[in-house]
Amino acid sequence: MFNKLRPVWLVARRELRDQLRDWRVLMPMLILTLCFPYLMNEFARQTADFLNSFDANLVLDRLVPFSILIIGFFPITISLVVALESFVGEKERGTIEPLLTAPFDDWQLYFGKLLVGVITPLLASYTSIGLYLLLASQQGLELPKASVMLQLMLLTTAHAFLMVSAAIVISVQSTSVKAANLLASFIVIPVALLMQGEAVLLFWGNESVLWLAILGVVIIALLLIRVGIAHFEREYLLGREIDTLNFKWMVKTFWASFSEGAANVAQWYGKAFASSFRRAMPAMLLMVLLAVAAAWFSYDWVVINIAGTLSAASAEDLVELEESIGGLPDLSSLGEQRMDAPFLFLNNTRVMAIIFLAGLASFSVLGVLIYIINVSLIGGVYGVLELLGVAPLPIFLAGVLPHGIFELPALLVGSAVVLYIGAALVTPQTGKSMSEVLIELMADWAKIFIGLVVPFLALAAVIEAYITPIFLAGVIAR
Repeated sequence: MFNKLRPVWLVARRELRDQLRDWRVLMPMLILTLCFPYLMNEFARQTADFLNSFDANLVLDRLVPFSILIIGFFPITISLVVALESFVGEKERGTIEPLLTAPFDDWQLYFGKLLVGVITPLLASYTSIGLYLLLASQQGLELPKASVMLQLMLLTTAHAFLMVSAAIVISVQSTSVKAANLLASFIVIPVALLMQGEAVLLFWGNESVLWLAILGVVIIALLLIRVGIAHFEREYLLGREIDTLNFKWMVKTFWASFSEGAANVAQWYGKAFASSFRRAMPAMLLMVLLAVAAAWFSYDWVVINIAGTLSAASAEDLVELEESIGGLPDLSSLGEQRMDAPFLFLNNTRVMAIIFLAGLASFSVLGVLIYIINVSLIGGVYGVLELLGVAPLPIFLAGVLPHGIFELPALLVGSAVVLYIGAALVTPQTGKSMSEVLIELMADWAKIFIGLVVPFLALAAVIEAYITPIFLAGVIAR
C-alpha cells in the first residue's frame, strides 16, 4: 500500500516546491489570510453594536458562525489559481512531458496534484479562522458551540475539496491557462450561491439540516474527483493545442446520437429511443425504490411528529386550526372549477427542466433531491389526511390516480435519466472526450424527454384539468 501511495507524495512534493517558489501566489494568500480576519472582526463589532440597539439576539448569536463561513471561503478562492494551472500550466511551461512519462498511474498523478491543491487553501483557511476566533473572543462576542464549530470546519474542508477538484477537472480539459482561469467563474459563483443557502441554514439554526448540506457537498466533491480521474488521458493533454468551439461538430454529434440513423418515427422509437431507455433502466429501478422509501418516511414523520404536536396543543390552538381549515376553498365545488390544462402541462414541464438543470450542475445529486421532495409530498399529505380523520385512500384514488398513472411515471423516468447522466459522467469511457460524452448524454435525455416524458405530461395535464376534479368532487360529496 505504501508503495502505491509513494508516487502520490512525490508528485505532491514537486508541486508544493514549485508553489512555494512563486511569490505571485504566496503574497496574495498571506495578505488575505492575515488581514481578512481583522476586516471581518471590525464588521462583526459594528454589526453587534447595531443589533444590540434593536435587541436582535437571535441574529447576533449567528453572527460569528456566519463570519467563520465567509472567512474560510476566501483563501480557497485565491488558492484556486494553483489548481487551475496544475496540468495546463505545466503544459504551457513545457514541463508536463517528463511528468506524464514517469512510471506513475493516472490516479497517482491526479491525487498528487489534488493533495497540494487542497492542503494549501485549507491551511490558509484554518489559520484565518483561528485568528478571527482569537479576535472575536477578545471582543466578548459569543463563540459558536463545539457542534456548530465542527460543522463549520467540515463545511470549509468540503468547500476546498469541491472547488479544487472542479478546478483540476477544468485544468485537465483546458488547453491554456487563460481558458482555465476564465472558466473559474463556473466554480466560484455556484459555490458562492451554495454558501448563501448554507448561511440561511446557519441563521435558521437547524443543525440537522446543515449536516445534510455537508453530506451533499462531500458527495458532489467525490463525484468531481471521480469525473477527473475517469476523463484523465495523457494523450489528450499532450495532443490538443487549442480549444475550438465547433458548432457544426456539436450539432452533428448530437443528431447522430439522437436519431441513430432512424428513417421515421416508428423506427426512431424502436431503435434510438429504445436503446436510451434500456441504458436508463437500472436508474429507473433505483428511483422506484427511492420513491417508495421517500413516501413512506414522509408519511411516518407526519404521523409521528404532527400527531404529537396536536396532542400537546392547547384548546385555543385547536380552535384556531379548525378556523384555518374552515377558511380553505370548498372542495365539493371542484367539479365545477376547471383548471387550465396548458398551465398544468407547462408547470410540470418546468419542474422536469429544473430537475434536469439541477442534476446537470451537481452530477444528479440536486436533481434526485428535488425528485425525492416531490414524491415525499404524497406520503406527507396522506398522513395529514389520516390525522384529520379523513379517509385518505378514496381521495388519493380519485384525486391522484387518474392523472398520476401518467404524471408519476413521467417524473420517475425523467429523474432517472438525470441520475443516469450523472453516473455515466463519472464512468471512464475510453476513446471519447468529455465533451463528446456529455453531448451524447444530452441526446439520451432529449430522446426520453421528447419520446415519453412530454406525451405523458400532456395526457396527465388534460386528465388533471378535466377528469380528476369530477372524480374528486364525487368522493368528497359522499
